[in-house]
Amino acid sequence: MKLDTVKMIRVWAALTGLFLVGLYFGVLSMGYQPSPLVAMLATAIGGFEIFFFGQDEWLKRRGKHG
Repeated sequence: MKLDTVKMIRVWAALTGLFLVGLYFGVLSMGYQPSPLVAMLATAIGGFEIFFFGQDEWLKRRGKHG
């Protein structure tokens, strides 16, 4: 499977986001107070992915209608 650069960035961002969410809940389940930085990073990466998903959908729709 050959992915271009943008798709590889999205794959790494998704994996990093999943790792951060797992880290957050792992620390929380051990009874510690997780750093707010981890939550902010996971949220920022999620926003990045949502933006790119919306952009892809917009470009697909735009390509069909104009």
